[in-house]
Amino acid sequence: MTLVRGARRPATASAPEDLPEGPPGPGGPCDDHRMVAQQPSAGRPRLAARQRHGTSARDEILDAAAELFSERGYAATSTRAVALAVGIRQASLYCHFATKEQILLDLLGMTVLPSLDAAAALAERAGPVEAKLWALAAFDVRSLCSTRWNLGALQLLPELRSPRFSLFHEQRRRLREAYTSLVADGTRSGAFPVPDEQVATDLVLGLVRSVITIRQDRGALDPEVHSPTIADGCLRLLAYPPRRASSAARHGDRLLSLLPFQPPDTGY
Repeated sequence: MTLVRGARRPATASAPEDLPEGPPGPGGPCDDHRMVAQQPSAGRPRLAARQRHGTSARDEILDAAAELFSERGYAATSTRAVALAVGIRQASLYCHFATKEQILLDLLGMTVLPSLDAAAALAERAGPVEAKLWALAAFDVRSLCSTRWNLGALQLLPELRSPRFSLFHEQRRRLREAYTSLVADGTRSGAFPVPDEQVATDLVLGLVRSVITIRQDRGALDPEVHSPTIADGCLRLLAYPPRRASSAARHGDRLLSLLPFQPPDTGY
């Protein structure tokens, strides 16, 4: 079967990236981006377009990239491989994402931005600091557990040391500040009798992000189990009185139910 994929390239062009970075210009393949098959000869099966998760081409690209980046690695995955996994021309991918880095930045944002929104919403609501911290940790864990692929593992990529991913580092810094602010408020009020707020924040974030490596080892996790369990553990790390922990958890759960949004079921 012959695939119609735009202009035919010379046989010597075998590099992983067949097209230069950047979207095509006017008259490019954005409107007609699906690969189509010519009528097959007798005895040869017709090409079936691969189905990806999502309601738009952009969502499907993110879904395919999430799978390939998490399973093969970022450096080992070309935009051509992502396009093939979706069933579109490589040039059509650039109608939605200018570079492979932009795809990764969008995926990384999915691991942080929902929790940043939750932190901002919780900050505007009345309630004890221990309940707010429990709620933020529970929301964060649920977000990391609920994505279709283990997107949190992308935070561990060595490529993120590059300044090209400074946007993600800024987003993660802001999320850390949200946790630090809650820990500091709890220290001042006496709810969290910890000697060092920064070390305490490190411990809380380490426990929350432990679901990333747990997913790598065990596969899919149940958010209904891990979310409250790890949030409870965060209070214990902060030396919150055990006899009052169940009350803080109930209050935190109520705060979560009042948020105008919930963690996405799939992340796309």
